[in-house]
Amino acid sequence: MSTTHFLFWFLSVLAIFSAIMVVVSKNPVHSVLWLIIVFITISGHYILMNAQFLFIVNLIVYAGAIMVLFLYVIMLMDLNADSEPQKNKWLKIAGVIGGGALLLVLVAALKDADIKNQLAQTGSGQIGLIHNLGMALFNDYVVPFEISSILFLSAMVGAVVIGKK
Repeated sequence: MSTTHFLFWFLSVLAIFSAIMVVVSKNPVHSVLWLIIVFITISGHYILMNAQFLFIVNLIVYAGAIMVLFLYVIMLMDLNADSEPQKNKWLKIAGVIGGGALLLVLVAALKDADIKNQLAQTGSGQIGLIHNLGMALFNDYVVPFEISSILFLSAMVGAVVIGKK
């Protein structure tokens, strides 16, 4: 078994275990920390598929910014078990039925998927490289790219002006 296969299986098992721990953990802070591990393992899968841009974006945006925001929100909430209202048993039954319906739709959608004949390029090929994205961005889409940077700049200035007041 090659190193790529070993890393794939290791990251997959770790991602599934961490995702289960997100759902099972009683403490919401621990759930967020497990979710960060899920995002890091998914980023590892992106590296194995030679998609460096998705790797960096996933680490910076999801595992970095969004999870820190989740952590702050959870830490600012008052999560006492004593003050939490009791849920009606009909609500729990409706949740189980809704989850079962979602599982049924997912199984029906994936039933006819032809995954056996599809192979992912691991460690080779030109798809997903940051160089190719940069060439397309600065050759074909340079004007929309610059217009969006001006819009972001004006949004930052507007946020600073609103924040000052």
